Parts: sequence; C-alpha cells; structure tokens
Amino acid sequence: MARHLITSALPYINGIKHLGNMVGSMLPADVYSRYLRQRGHDVLYICATDEHGTPAELAAKEQGLPVAEFCAQAHDAQKAVYDGFALAFDHFGRSSSQENVEITQHFARKLNENGFIEERAIRQVYSPADGRFLPDRYVEGTCPHCGYDKARGDQCENCTRVLDPTDLLNPRSAISGSTELEVRETKHLFLLQSKLQQEVEAWVAAHEERWPQLSSSIARKWLTEGLHDRAITRDLDWGVPVPADTWPELAAEGKVFYVWFDAPIEYLAATKEWADADPSADRDWKSWWYEADAESGAGNPVTYTQFMAKDNVPFHTVMFPATQLGVREPWKKVDVVKAFNWLTYYGGKFSTSQKRGVFTDQALEILPADYWRYFLIANAPESDDSSFTWEHFTATVNKDLADTLGNFVNRVLSFSRKRFGDEVPAGGEPGEAEARLGEQIAGLLAEYETQMEALQFRKAAAALRALWSAGNSYLEEKAPWLEIKTDKDGAALTLRTAMNLIHLYAVVSEPFIPASCEAMRGAFQLDGDTATWVSAEEARALNSVPVGTPFTVPPVLFAKLTEDDLEAYKERFGGE
Repeated sequence: MARHLITSALPYINGIKHLGNMVGSMLPADVYSRYLRQRGHDVLYICATDEHGTPAELAAKEQGLPVAEFCAQAHDAQKAVYDGFALAFDHFGRSSSQENVEITQHFARKLNENGFIEERAIRQVYSPADGRFLPDRYVEGTCPHCGYDKARGDQCENCTRVLDPTDLLNPRSAISGSTELEVRETKHLFLLQSKLQQEVEAWVAAHEERWPQLSSSIARKWLTEGLHDRAITRDLDWGVPVPADTWPELAAEGKVFYVWFDAPIEYLAATKEWADADPSADRDWKSWWYEADAESGAGNPVTYTQFMAKDNVPFHTVMFPATQLGVREPWKKVDVVKAFNWLTYYGGKFSTSQKRGVFTDQALEILPADYWRYFLIANAPESDDSSFTWEHFTATVNKDLADTLGNFVNRVLSFSRKRFGDEVPAGGEPGEAEARLGEQIAGLLAEYETQMEALQFRKAAAALRALWSAGNSYLEEKAPWLEIKTDKDGAALTLRTAMNLIHLYAVVSEPFIPASCEAMRGAFQLDGDTATWVSAEEARALNSVPVGTPFTVPPVLFAKLTEDDLEAYKERFGGE
C-alpha cells in the first residue's frame, strides 16, 4: 500500500470561488484522492483557505468586520460549499492558524541562518490618498511586456510575467484608483533566490519528467529568465509576524511575511493542524513531510501530487522549492505538479472581481453536485483552455448522465421489478454475449485505470463514459423486452447481468459522481457489500450481485435539462 500526499492550491479567502477555480485545483484533487483510496492506498488530502494579505483586509473593511472575524466566517462559508461538492478533504485548514505562524517563522529563521535572507532598504509605492504603502498586487497598471492594462504589481495574469510595481506603465492604486503615487523608502526581508538558482534548476530537471508539459514549460520559463531576489515581507496589519527574536526592528515596525511566502508553507501547517485536531488519533504529521530517512530507504516513502491552475505553477515549481532547498532540512518536495489551463465562460475569463461566470454556491442552487463534478472533469482544461457554455453543459448532462447512465439504471431495475419482482432474477447461464461483454468491460476498466493513474482526467472520463455505453449496447443487443416473449430465462439472465453492471458502475464511478454511486449501490440490499474496486476477473464474471438479492428502484439519478432550463440559465448568468 503506497502513501500519497495530495494538495490543491489554496483558495483565497475573499469570496466564494467560481467553477474555473474548482476544476483547476480542488475537484481533480478530490477525484484522484477518491480513486487512490478505492485502490487501497494510504491517502492524505490537504487543503486550506489562504487568508493573509491586503485583499482580506479590504474585504473585511467593506463588511465592517475585524479581519480575523471576517476570515473565520469566510472560511466556514467556503467549507460549506466544498462540502456541497462532496470534496473529501482529510483536513481543510486555515493559513492564519498558529501552526502556520510557527512553521513559517521556523522556515524564515533557517533561511536566515543559511544565508538566504537579507534585509534591504527599498523604495516602495506609497499612496497618500490611501494613507499606506501599497502591496505589489494593489498597484495596477499596464504590463510592459504584453500591454495588458489590468496587470498587478506582482504578476501579470495575462502573460504570467513576474513584475515589480515600478515596472508597470501608468500605475494606479487598486484601492482608490489614485494615480498620485509616491515612492518612499522602507526596509524588508529578501529571499535570495538568485543564490538558489542552480539548485532549483537541478531539482526541476530531476522531477519534471513526471510533470505535464504545462507545468514544466512554465517552470523552465521562469528559470530561463533567471531567479530574482524577492521581498518576502510587507507593511500590513494582517499576516504571519516577522519573529522579534531574529529581526527585532522589523518586528517592532509590524512587518509581516508576504502571503506568497507563508501560503505554500500552510500545506505543512495544515497537515499539523490535522494531527493537532485529534491528539487521541496519534497522527504523525511529520511522517508525511519530513524525509529524514529518505536516503536510507527506511520508512514508507510518500508520493506528493499537487493540483493547481497555471497561474499558481511558478510559485509551486520554483519559488517554494527554492524556499525548501534553502532551509537545508529534508522537507518533502512535490513529485508531480498537475497544472490546468483556464476554464473560460463563453470564451472570456471567469472573474471573481467582475462576477463573470458561474460561482460554486450558485451552481449548487441549480443542480446537485454530481452534475457539475462530472461535467467539469469530463471537460477539464488540461491540454488547452476550455470553454463553459450552457449549451455544452446541457448537452453533456442529457447525453452522458441522463441518457447513458441514468436511463440504463432506471429501465433495467424498473423492467426487472415489473416482470420478475423485487429480487435479482436467476435466468440461464451466461453465454457468448455475456462473455464478450465481460471482456469489453475488463478492457475499458483497464483503460480507465490507466488514465486515472496518469492524471489524464478527460481521457479517464471518456473511458468511464465508454463503460456506461457498453451496458446500453448490451441491453440493445439482447433486448430483454422482446426476449422475454420467447425466452424468459434468457431475459432474466440479461437483466441479472445488467444489474451487475449497475453495481460495477456504482463502484468505479464513485470518484466522479459519489452521491449517485451511493444511490446505485444502495439499490441492492447486499449484506457486507464492502467492495472498493472491481478486479479484471470480477469485471469479466459480472456476478457480484447474487441471484435473489432484494433491490429497489432509486429515484431518477439525473433529470434531463430542457430548453426552458437552458434559457433560464442563460438569462440569469448571461451567455451568447
């Protein structure tokens, strides 16, 4: 049994996230975690809200709340939505936790001891209109590289170039919009990434073979441009404080660590939160992160997989590994970085700030989570950006979920109950059609497993869809509604085989549509049904549901969406 550590990019605290955020990080991480658990692996899936930085302060101010109270409420609101999507985190923590304070300060001290942090006086943008220094992301302007007119002072989200506020053309305050900005001197701590460039390059070279091209190309772009020393502190009231025992002057000035310094450390801290949450469980959080025995081969090694959208890739493939390398302690570094492109809304970007697109809480108001889980993963933006349209969503739900899977389950169970009662019928012995079906199912299941192991979610969804379609093809070939007129035992065999397919679907589809799978499995009153996966031999045999097993017909799994539904969605959310 292998050990798998899984993290997804931390959702920022300022508001409920849109569907693009969901499909770019947390949902695929959940699907993969569920799959690995079903295959018998030891899995720890960790995530948290990213709570520090100016946006949290501003959002709290808008609501008239202390920032700590705002973050607590926003964390609970986000967690409720993720529960609604059935995201099975082992722990969903908070970057404002005491654990993160302690580990972030530990990292900073170690980096300083090893000569990778330097205190520098810098000239920073100050807004008299706002009465404050402006953090990088709250200086906006035109990117000097691509001309995007809403670039932030830390990074251009259009071309992903890392920026300094002074690089921007026509800069303005993102808070007040004022263009009357000054540059004043202040002191900050810098992470000397330039001294770690060769080590990061060697580390990337040793690991990128397992990464998708999107991840490695972004990392290589950063490395080719050269790693620059980056300020890792800010003039803010909210964040992990600079430790006074190491930098008393900066601590007295109230400096805090830059959110992008402490946020990745929260992966470790959230794991410690998980351990601290239940002391009686004797959870060893360090065994997941501290590789003291890695070289000797002792212990059970961990495979670490991260999920994120492409804008987060540079920080996870270059900046955070540089931090970990500079600490000179054997902290676990990522093995696989699964990056995603953008999910767009009718070709334009989803936008939290502009309220463009469908947000996760709104999605759950419209339809149950499984509709969204399946559609998003089946159309995940892996090789390129993909576009969400209501037309595509409606067509996918109707064809794949309602017709291919839902209708199969309903007509098999309804017809069998009508003609043979409330128990799985006996019928004759499996024949040539059943043998062909078993081989087909075993082959498709192997393909599904291969694509899931490779983190190819769209291809895995296609294999799963093909499994569902195979059942429909078998049913059409055997046509039990006609077969029963001349061969009652043959019809019973067909229905019994189809019921075993339903049970198989309930097991192997669970990573995608967990609630629907629970309903499918619950249709059969099987004592001791603890199956977590289906072997190739079991797929060929299709006999896991014994003759005589009582069953019920569950409610309709997936309702077909109508033209009226489509028009209502477009009227509410917009769409071409």
